[in-house]
Amino acid sequence: MKLPPLKIGELVASVPIIQGGMGVGVSRSKLASAVANEGGIGVISSAQIGFEEADFETNTEEANLRAMKKEIKKARELSPKGIIAVNIMVAMNNYREMVKTVVNEKIDLIISGAGLPTELPSLIKGSDTKIAPIVSSGKAAAVITKLWDHKYSYIPDLIVVEGPKAGGHLGYSLEQLNPGEEPELADIVREVIQAIKPYEQKYEKSIPVVAAGGVYTGKDIVELIRIGAAGVQMATRFVATEECDADIRYKMAYVNSKLEDIEIVKSPVGMPGRAIHNTFLDKLKNGRIAVKKCYNCLKPCEPAVTPYCISKALIEAVKGNVEEGLIFTGSNAYRLNKIVTVRELMDELVKEAESL
Repeated sequence: MKLPPLKIGELVASVPIIQGGMGVGVSRSKLASAVANEGGIGVISSAQIGFEEADFETNTEEANLRAMKKEIKKARELSPKGIIAVNIMVAMNNYREMVKTVVNEKIDLIISGAGLPTELPSLIKGSDTKIAPIVSSGKAAAVITKLWDHKYSYIPDLIVVEGPKAGGHLGYSLEQLNPGEEPELADIVREVIQAIKPYEQKYEKSIPVVAAGGVYTGKDIVELIRIGAAGVQMATRFVATEECDADIRYKMAYVNSKLEDIEIVKSPVGMPGRAIHNTFLDKLKNGRIAVKKCYNCLKPCEPAVTPYCISKALIEAVKGNVEEGLIFTGSNAYRLNKIVTVRELMDELVKEAESL
């Protein structure tokens, strides 16, 4: 089948693939612009994006906002005609400030999860920036769409449906992540499509639904589009690319991983996540890793009792200290066996999809 373009209002991605936002620092301007140049949508993660700024330790919030501006400008320079998005977690303490900053930078799209972005329409008012909540169920899609409709007379420009095989923070209980207990991504996509139909009819406009979590091949893309998805979001595969912004040792942790290395971990904010086994996770199993400095990044997080500092753990990993950091991943990292360019990966996915 010929892959359809992904249309988000006047934004049109010729390839219906969104590169998932990965923090800390895994997807920045280099990766996002490379994906955008191949016709997809490139995503910069806002999570502690200023970790390389000189004053990050002493002036964290300003460092993050400054770095975000820099990364958007770099991405625009590298991909002047591409679609660039940012991923901003609702759970971040500087959520409002980060949203306002990227809107001022005229970002094309904000994708927002780790909580429901209840006030997001008010923060982009008067701009051309599109907004997309991340949901994990038809119920969540209905709740956020109803709230936006009632409070702001606005509906999502796009909805990202994240299944249980995704990486990073997951919107599922530990029980739902047990093998055999996981809800199927295709079923959730169908639920979401049904849940938002009344709002599409009311506003006489389509809300494209993008499927994420465990999407790995062109075949996966085709199957999801056939059931009604407008496109897919993929993250894990983009880590094993030359343009990924992480250290080569981080990328090789993915390439060298085996199925049994991928496990569920608990975030300091109580949400489950999926990560690659290493020395850091062994230490966690033996007890709490004391927090020496709080970056005031997530809510709710209590430094005195939190099992570890997630900012510190993710920063160590992306810098290449992969045994002493947290390596978030999707469920399919073990299937990777080499590092390719973004162009090679996008070509492979499109050719496989269109051959079916």
